[in-house]
Amino acid sequence: MKLMEKLKEIITRRRALIITPFAFAGLVAVSSRKGGSGEKVSADSDVIIVPFSDTGVKQAAVRMKRVVKSDAEWRKMLTAEQFYVTRKENTDTPFTGTYYRMHDHGLFRCVCCGTALFLSETKFDSGTGWPSFWAPAAEENVRKRHDTSMFMERVAVECTLCGGHLGHVFDDGPAPTNLRYCINESSLRFVRG
Repeated sequence: MKLMEKLKEIITRRRALIITPFAFAGLVAVSSRKGGSGEKVSADSDVIIVPFSDTGVKQAAVRMKRVVKSDAEWRKMLTAEQFYVTRKENTDTPFTGTYYRMHDHGLFRCVCCGTALFLSETKFDSGTGWPSFWAPAAEENVRKRHDTSMFMERVAVECTLCGGHLGHVFDDGPAPTNLRYCINESSLRFVRG
């Protein structure tokens, strides 16, 4: 009987030693999912936004209250894909949309709040299958945040007004900025100019 109990104890210890690293990795992944050490803007804070007309004309910067809604409210106004990308920081599958290959003149707005995010003049074909831009329409309208999800160091970008997840920015883009704003189509609404 003692031998059987000793064997069970050894198996339990080994199982714990095997499971512990995986459990720790899971906790790290869950805790870093929302950007790790990236700070969030307070929901009741004001932000500075640069409005644009639908024809792409830049207007004077304005101070606005952040757009804050519950998940239930966002779900009512967004498709399931838009909700999971913008509100839960998921990613579109590459080469599945239409914006990555679109070359029409216009403006890309936030699908959640309508903030002007990118102009077609800054769009380029990155070959990644996601719409890519070398600059935002206005720096004030797109907020950068440190992102350590998926065990990588990246810079996430989100809409300044509503906090909707847009994608990530990388330093492998074309001149003049050498940046590539790699944006989820589900985060955007195109307005022909």
